[in-house]
Amino acid sequence: MVFVVADGLSALATQTHALPLLDATRPRLPPTWRIGPVVVAEQSRVALGDEIGELLGARQVVMLIGERPGLSSPDSLGIYLTHAPRTGRTDAERNCISNVRPEGLPYARAADRLAFLLRGAAALGRSGVGLKDDSVPALPEG
Repeated sequence: MVFVVADGLSALATQTHALPLLDATRPRLPPTWRIGPVVVAEQSRVALGDEIGELLGARQVVMLIGERPGLSSPDSLGIYLTHAPRTGRTDAERNCISNVRPEGLPYARAADRLAFLLRGAAALGRSGVGLKDDSVPALPEG
């Protein structure tokens, strides 16, 4: 498994949230999983993660990337998961967790959701539309 950290459309998001999210995620993953080096990429897009994962022989790649800034969220981080990454994968073959930041989806909840999806992808052998995120509701009830 490989993590790729990229500036995307918001370097601020990556600088602010990537490390706390990685710190929150690692303890939630099975201890037997091997994690490769974290790759840092500049001026990149989501699909670069698939190419990096393929080149490194990763079973899964997780791309942490700055999302397009909005009026109320200039620092939103996106997470993209691809199982069996390779060049040419489509958006339909990836899972996305968005708005990761303390004022949006907090690190612990994002890490829980990511760990759930990673385990599911490993068990099913696929990601994207073939892997549903039914881990927890995004909003509290009430």
